[in-house]
Amino acid sequence: MNVILLGAPGAGKGTQAKRLEERYRMVQLSTGDMLRGAVASGSELGRRAKIIMDAGGFLLDGFPRTTAQAEALD
Repeated sequence: MNVILLGAPGAGKGTQAKRLEERYRMVQLSTGDMLRGAVASGSELGRRAKIIMDAGGFLLDGFPRTTAQAEALD
């Protein structure tokens, strides 16, 4: 099962992800944590991501992959 949690900062995505992780023995991959780590490291990726993050933008890496997924996202 793959689950994507979307929401504003402070909406509870991390809290719910932890619950899902524990209940269903899933693995949580937090792209937010990964991007904040890249920004903190000062890497090229971090510098580029910071511009988007500071503008309030977001990235969907690898999603959507199909027309049906794009239509559902829209």
